[in-house]
Amino acid sequence: MFNFLKKAFGKTSEAIHEVAPQKHKEISKTLFEDILLEADVHYELTERLLHGMPEKVNRIQAYNSLISVFQYKADFKESDAKPFVEMIIGINGAGKTTTIAKLAYRYMQNGKSVILGAGDTFRAAAIEQLTRWAERLNIPIVATRQGHDPSGVVFDTIASAKAKGIDHVIIDTAGRLHTQTNLNEELKKMVRVAGKAIEGAPHRKLLILDGTQGSSAINQAKSFDAIVGIDGIIITKLDGTAKGGAVLSIADELKMPIFYIGIGEQPENLIRFKANEYVNTILDEIFIK
Repeated sequence: MFNFLKKAFGKTSEAIHEVAPQKHKEISKTLFEDILLEADVHYELTERLLHGMPEKVNRIQAYNSLISVFQYKADFKESDAKPFVEMIIGINGAGKTTTIAKLAYRYMQNGKSVILGAGDTFRAAAIEQLTRWAERLNIPIVATRQGHDPSGVVFDTIASAKAKGIDHVIIDTAGRLHTQTNLNEELKKMVRVAGKAIEGAPHRKLLILDGTQGSSAINQAKSFDAIVGIDGIIITKLDGTAKGGAVLSIADELKMPIFYIGIGEQPENLIRFKANEYVNTILDEIFIK
């Protein structure tokens, strides 16, 4: 797991080494501040993390400060409903379709059956891309043509899962900005229709955030949460950015569960996020063990 995380935060580690080329048993409070800012931790959060720290900071003090960001109540529970219905939300380019494939692969590795719903009927390319993933993973998909009602896809996918005894339903949605009123009304309708198809669905609404956007992804998350209520986050593309510290800012601002992080393009490149391992991966680049 640590090797995967080290890969995920490789560019963040390089950015840290530019500020602090050598590892130390202790570092100055000023240097610790520079490291956090370089890794794209919000300035206000950085100041709070440093508040009350001594002028020389050791690893234990640094760990206790950073891990404190994640000390909020986060609900990671899964419903025992069958099928378990998830709706995947986010803007275009965040990596929604690839993340859906990774989630499906993860469930299959745990012996569960999966069906996909191509609910992004706004773009023909999205339907084609998700269909290719379904073929590659050898799992069923419910899809229609571009421009058709995505709520119909939601209902038909859940109905198919119920009829076939499938464990997991993963539904794609059109990439949208929080300012696109028509698409957001459509998203609300999709949520309502899922609830009609099976009580309590969607059981989890996951927001995909592009890690390369750093802290700017926070406003996206707040807006989507206001529209439909977000149950958790998956952060993608962290292997391609030096902004790995933005995870701290995202957690601090949103107080939402971070379920997974994406670390590559392959189906297996999705790992469960664990705050202690994340913090230790960052600190391994700063302090001598």
